Parts: sequence; structure tokens; C-alpha cells
Amino acid sequence: MLDGYDIGFRLLASAGAARAGVFTTPHGDVQTPAFMPVGTRASVKGLTTAHLEAVGPQVVLANAYHLMLRPGAERIRSLGGLHRFSGWERPILTDSGGYQVFSLGDLVAVDDDGVTVKSHLDGEPLRLGPREATAAQEALGADVVMAFDQCCRLPAERAELLAAVDRTSRWAEASLLARTREDQAMFGIVQGGTDPALRARSAARVTALPFQGFAIGGLSVGEGPEAMRTTLAATSALLPAARPRYLMGVGLPLDLVDAVALGIDLFDCVLPTRNGRRGHLFTRDGVVRIGRREHEAQEAPLDPECPCEACRRHSRAYLHHLFAVGEHSATVLGSLHNLTFLVQWVATLRSAVLEGTFEAASSAMATRYRAGEERSKGARAEDPEGARGSRDAAKERRARREEGAGRGE
Repeated sequence: MLDGYDIGFRLLASAGAARAGVFTTPHGDVQTPAFMPVGTRASVKGLTTAHLEAVGPQVVLANAYHLMLRPGAERIRSLGGLHRFSGWERPILTDSGGYQVFSLGDLVAVDDDGVTVKSHLDGEPLRLGPREATAAQEALGADVVMAFDQCCRLPAERAELLAAVDRTSRWAEASLLARTREDQAMFGIVQGGTDPALRARSAARVTALPFQGFAIGGLSVGEGPEAMRTTLAATSALLPAARPRYLMGVGLPLDLVDAVALGIDLFDCVLPTRNGRRGHLFTRDGVVRIGRREHEAQEAPLDPECPCEACRRHSRAYLHHLFAVGEHSATVLGSLHNLTFLVQWVATLRSAVLEGTFEAASSAMATRYRAGEERSKGARAEDPEGARGSRDAAKERRARREEGAGRGE
């Protein structure tokens, strides 16, 4: 069993359970806590590599399952690996595909050695287990790779969760045994739903193995916010302090504040780009729904504290216009802004830990964000049709497309 390289995780400061640290990869240091943009197919949806460089994340995530299907892990290896293939020269983390397999539902058959997946592209069967996932991630050449795991949608029966926990533990060991590269760090994943005993069982077995870091999986999959917070608090305390801790698939601003306070170091989520494409834009004063008509004549920037292109160069009125008429640049600017916001939001929490002001700073951030959300909720209650202009414009665009298709255009 290869041990992988020593990432040299160092704790630089702490505030209660919250902490600021750093670890080393072949493509640079990673300062934690940090939010990682999701580039599922070796590309963050709607953004170029130059956009990502402007955002400045510590790590970008890609997904082994999707890249195994297209263009193929071996093809990427032959082209020099993910870094050369994508043009991103800073650290990359690859997810093993366990979550994507879980999301495919009826297309998946699970057994003790792995899963058989019907490709969502053409229905062809694909075998994926700890050996296959590890081999694919080695071919892709990421700096940090993940053990293969089984995630359950919540709520789930205890028997289902127990089976997933035990498979995840066996697959964690099998993932380590399948390693052939010593220049990649591998993280193990803790499962168990919201059952404290199963989380403890999973953590005890996975943390006994020589992983370079540990992740908490299987949250934000239907359990509700309070159950997620309770489970996260209990589970994070079970993970070794001397290794990075990664909370998978969580990206709401207030959830990130809570998680950093509980000692989590890394985060990823598709939410910023997904919401950005819909015109739901994060700010320090809550979410701005830029398609609502109250923004159509506002000359102010979306967020005067944000350095992204959408906020530096454009007004709310202009962004509203882009979304209303369906310009592709709207989704690009929305995604760019939301990623910039979350990367900086977590970086601000890190700075507060280093400066010894975490409790006051995080409380002020959360209070301001909640207050903005309450104001936004009130505005929607007073004017529930405030987004009608944007919806009407979307209907007109669809009608024009259908009319053009009827003319063969």
C-alpha cells in the first residue's frame, strides 16, 4: 500500500474549532479554509481558464466519472494530464465519481465490489469501483484524489445506510491498495447519513487508514439544514486535526460560516454557477434576484465590495437587461460573480482566523447576510410579480425560436 506524498498540512492559527492552515501539492500550496469551484468536465461551466485565474481559487475540482466517459481518462493522460489539458496550472482535486453514481439513480446497480453504471450518454454499461476510480484518477493526474465511496439520498433506512458505510470502508482500503502513483494525495470519505452511531463507525474505520486528508460526504442530499449542522458538528470532531477536512457538496454562504467554525478546511459545490446562470447572485447582503424589475433602472453595482467584472464594470440595470433578453454573457457574468463571492467569502473567514477576529467577523458576516435575506423576502412578499418582466421576456424568446424553427432558420 503506497502512502502517497506528504502534503505537510500545517495549522497556522485557530479560533475555537475554526482554523487556518496550509498544505503542499505538486502544483502549489493550498491555503485553507478554501472554496473549490466545480469543473466537472475539466471546465467550470460557462467560464474560461482566464476567468478562473481572475477568481483565484486555491483548488479546482474535476470529476473522474464524467471524464472517463468523455474524452476518456487515458486520452487525457496521453495529452499530458488534466493540468496541461485544461490549461489550469494550480492544484486540481478529482472526485472519484461516487456522488455522480448516486445521482444517476436507476441507472446504477451496486454490489460489494463497486457499481455497474448505464452511461447517461448512450446507455452503455460502465464498471466503476475503487480500482477503476483510482486508476482513472491516476490517469487524469490530479494533485488530490478521492477514495471511491457510496452515498445515500436522505432520508434512508438505517439498513441502507449501514450497508453504504461498510462498503465505503472496504472501498476506502481497496482504493489505497490500488494506488501506483506516489505524487498524488488521497482523501478518504466518511459516510453514515444523519445517524451519529453510523458516522462514528465510518469515521473510526476510515481514519484508521493512511489517507492524507478526510472528507465528510453524504450531506446536503435531502436531510434539511438543522440535521446537516448537527451531523456536521458531530462528524468533524471525529476527524484528525493533523489532516485537512473536506465537506463535500456544500456551498450556501451561511453553511460555509457554520462549517468553518466547526473546523472544516475545504468546500465544493455547483451552487454558485448554477445559481449564477439563473440570475440568483450572492452578495454580502443576501441573494439578489437580478431578474426582478426593481433592478431594471438601478445604476448601482451588484456588490460594490466585489472585484469581479460584473461588479466593477456593470450596473444592476445592465445585468438585469442581459438576463431579461437572454444574452449568454448574463450567465457568464452571473457565474463569475458567484464564484468570486464564495472564494472571497471563505478567504475572509480565513483571514479572520489568522487575525484573531473570527468570532466577531463571522458573526457580523452572518448577521448582515441574514438581514439582507429578510429584506429581500419582504420585497418579494410586497411585489410577488417582480420577476414577471424577465419571465415574459423568456416566453418571447422561446416563441421567436419556435417561429424561426418553423421557417427552417
